[in-house]
Amino acid sequence: MGLDYATVEKEVCQKMTAEIISMLRILVFPGVVFLFALAFFYEWVDRKFFARLQNRYGPLHTGPLGVLQPIADFFKLLSKEDITPHASDKLMFVLTPIFYFAFPLATLFVIPILSQTSLIAFEGDLIFVLFAFTLIIITVFLAGWSSTNRFSTIGSMRAILQMLGYEIPMGLVTVGTAIAAKSLSISRIVEWQALNFWLILLQPLGFAIFTICLLAELQFVPFDIPEAETEIVAGWRTEFSGKKLALLRLGKDLELVLASALITSLYLGGAQQFWLIPPVVTLLVKTTFAVMLLSFLRAVFARLRIDQMLSGMWKYLLPLATLQIILIQLGVGR
Repeated sequence: MGLDYATVEKEVCQKMTAEIISMLRILVFPGVVFLFALAFFYEWVDRKFFARLQNRYGPLHTGPLGVLQPIADFFKLLSKEDITPHASDKLMFVLTPIFYFAFPLATLFVIPILSQTSLIAFEGDLIFVLFAFTLIIITVFLAGWSSTNRFSTIGSMRAILQMLGYEIPMGLVTVGTAIAAKSLSISRIVEWQALNFWLILLQPLGFAIFTICLLAELQFVPFDIPEAETEIVAGWRTEFSGKKLALLRLGKDLELVLASALITSLYLGGAQQFWLIPPVVTLLVKTTFAVMLLSFLRAVFARLRIDQMLSGMWKYLLPLATLQIILIQLGVGR
């Protein structure tokens, strides 16, 4: 029986088209290029809103209302001299900025952006996100430790101590959203909220604890203890410059996108379509609100000491997070 070359050619073309579309989704939208643009935009929102809360202007001249200032800062750092301290662990010192940039970028692919299902969705991706947050802080510790600078070493030790304080409460309240939706998949949690209620309405305590823990994860005031420029120069980032510092800043912006997207997906319904408004637009509006909320909180508080941070997390947030789990098990909040 002869081959139907027209049918074979059609199938090959369909496969090639599907692969091209898949590559475009990963590289362009909603992939790497889109995430870079979103990271720079949210840095601008954070800086602009934070400045206005302090009666300052913030970014102003580069682009309309200074919206291109984060991009200009990034390319300026790329052009600066890249110095590696002689006494540092050179391999670790070079690799940690790459890891710090790569971990949040890879993790963002499990966040639903275009619809209620992400590009990479699997049962347990919520645990993967929590694990990625842990890897980011371990990278921070290794970056500061490999610098062999006294200020960087202090900052890296503060970062790892801070992680011991907030990770358990954050994990507990995150599991609370999974219990309500009966799934450890972020996409399934978003789908459950579309059919029922936003979890911020059912678990407001969990939302508050999760937001506070994300402030500590992002090292925002009042938890900017590992950087603490008035105490230890720039903390764990003191020795980084040039291209390495540019990657660290971009990684921080991507982590901000990840944090705001998690708040949106776990508590604010995620990417949902309202009437004719596409899901990606609702996601952008909600994540922008989340960024502004984080900026507002860091504008109204002063930095804590590391002992105050640890005691507060263990004495207050951990019992409250445990109470949240108990309430969910009793049927309150699901």
